[in-house]
Amino acid sequence: MSSNTHSNGEERVVSVTEKGQATIPKYLREKHGIPAPGRVKFIENENGEIVIRPVGSMREFRGIERDSDDSRPATALLREERERDKKRVDELVERFSDEAEEK
Repeated sequence: MSSNTHSNGEERVVSVTEKGQATIPKYLREKHGIPAPGRVKFIENENGEIVIRPVGSMREFRGIERDSDDSRPATALLREERERDKKRVDELVERFSDEAEEK
């Protein structure tokens, strides 16, 4: 591995295997509470950058370790998250479709 900086705006270059797998550096997993093994979510933002976000455990979704006062069932929370994801995808598709038409 190369380019190791540990400050705000942290950067770390990691290898990607033939299967598309990359290792999240240990200090970032610890800093952001990502267990290993665990799950993360990849999101492409409006600037076309890939953002990686931790995904909570099923215990958090069930409310055992939930930090907020939100008492809604996990299915309602997941449904809202899916709706937000769909809206983001729809916005990206529309944005890139408009850019393609302009060219």
